[in-house]
Amino acid sequence: MNTMANLAALIPGAKPTPIPGMDGPVAEIFGYGLWLIVLAGVGGVGFGVFKLAVSDKSRNNNGSEPFKWMGGGAAAVILSSSLIAILNGIAG
Repeated sequence: MNTMANLAALIPGAKPTPIPGMDGPVAEIFGYGLWLIVLAGVGGVGFGVFKLAVSDKSRNNNGSEPFKWMGGGAAAVILSSSLIAILNGIAG
């Protein structure tokens, strides 16, 4: 049980900043959704690194697939974190 508590400490506390003009559950769900996209992007990058480590990297066996996972994950992290920064700038 202690291991689960330690793993939960790795995830940042997602406390959405209230956005002016958008109140209630919509703003909260939107804020948590952006954090979930960040976590999904990190998972995509991690899965791409895993596939790169264990895949057959020859030219005829789809050796570029891990880079697609890593690129998609990095794009999700960059997009959602920039949206979080923009919304925090508007709300802050």
